[in-house]
Amino acid sequence: MSDPKVTPPAENAAAGAGASAVPSSNGTGVNTSATAPKKPVVDNPAFRMMGLPRLRLPSRNWMIFLSFSGSIASAIAYDKYQTRLTKQKWCDVVRHLADEPLDTKSMPRKLTIYLSAPPGDGLRSAREHFHQYIKPVLVAGAMDWDVIEGRKEGYVRHKTAEKTRKKRRRRGEGAAMDEEEAAKEYAVETIREKTGTGDYPGVGGDLVVGRHTWKEYVKGLHEGWLGPVDDPHAAAISKSEEVEEAKHTPGQASVSDAALNGAAEVIAANTSTTTPDTTTESDSNSPTTPELPPVEETPKEEEKPKPRQPPPYILPSAYSTATLSPSIPEILGPSVVIPQPHILGIRNTPIRIYRFLTRRRLADTIGRDVAAAVLASAHRSYSVVPADADTASAAESGSSSSTMVPEQTQVLVHEEREWWKTVRKPRLEHEESVWIDDMVLDERIAGRMRKFEISGDDEERAKRFAAGTETIKKAEEES
Repeated sequence: MSDPKVTPPAENAAAGAGASAVPSSNGTGVNTSATAPKKPVVDNPAFRMMGLPRLRLPSRNWMIFLSFSGSIASAIAYDKYQTRLTKQKWCDVVRHLADEPLDTKSMPRKLTIYLSAPPGDGLRSAREHFHQYIKPVLVAGAMDWDVIEGRKEGYVRHKTAEKTRKKRRRRGEGAAMDEEEAAKEYAVETIREKTGTGDYPGVGGDLVVGRHTWKEYVKGLHEGWLGPVDDPHAAAISKSEEVEEAKHTPGQASVSDAALNGAAEVIAANTSTTTPDTTTESDSNSPTTPELPPVEETPKEEEKPKPRQPPPYILPSAYSTATLSPSIPEILGPSVVIPQPHILGIRNTPIRIYRFLTRRRLADTIGRDVAAAVLASAHRSYSVVPADADTASAAESGSSSSTMVPEQTQVLVHEEREWWKTVRKPRLEHEESVWIDDMVLDERIAGRMRKFEISGDDEERAKRFAAGTETIKKAEEES
């Protein structure tokens, strides 16, 4: 009986490989996909001739990053471009004023800019707002201006009232001033009178930036024209000092006597400790000196913090009973309020981003208002408007029909809802609360106030400048 033939392992492996082979399309039974070489990637011959590498699309993550960053960069660039065109449009509207000749015997027209630090922030943001949106139009119209700045609440109120009181003193109201003091106070006006230079014959105007500054400006106007010219608080302090001096009787130690006695005791104690020998000899030879009575130490009172500016000369509750100044003009200088949107807080970041990307709209609104003040072609009196639905008066009434209130109280009233929350905290004794108090108006002052408005012709010119159908003709081209 013969043994079965043993198959070598090499032959078994070859047979297994042949059995597991996958038939291919060429009919050989061998997998050509694993053994065939990859086809080389053919580059664009034009790019290859120029030495450029092969172009390909970036990966998915790079596409997301480039799309997002490109969208943000495009939005910022577009807004900056449109903002520049908008500023240029309103500058072109007022540019013809710079070519008009000036009278040699009168001062040029001057505007007064009222600027104050926004609630919860410093004065730097208000200055940047002025330089970015307001100043280009003023410079294009060759306009002269004065700036009244307020770093804290109440500064603009005091400076506005003091400016009005200065006019009243100049016209003879109030206590008579000394000749030296009057010459120093009105030195510039006196020189102009001697040279025959008068003020600008037309209207001036005021530019008030922000709702908070507007409330101080209105209160300062009322205080200046309805309040007294001289400081009533200074008169009360002088009277109290006179009363204290009258109460002092001779022979009794006053506060100054007590201070002198205390200083004498300190000097005597120092000399006795430094030179004991000489003092003993002098005391033995000199006659006895009377002893000074003990000085009673009065408890020191805590010093109250001083207010940042003088308090108002008149309270809003006394407006109706106050006497109007006889030197007040029939029409007060026209004014215009410039919006100053200023919102803080990390929760308001989406709103801040949206406003940052749409600054062209703010530039158009501010440019229109500033151009109206520079041109001074039209102004109107303030009227009555419906009260804002979010005000406290509308909430208390609960009625659907809104009440009519003076227009001055509703100017930029929406900005108050964006003020920082610390503004609404109760004030200390030495601080003012003009921003959170309700605006009180007197009809004698409110009826004389005027508001700048841009005329229809100037509005049409601005549209033609924006469309490019009208351009500024230079003096060289005209000649």
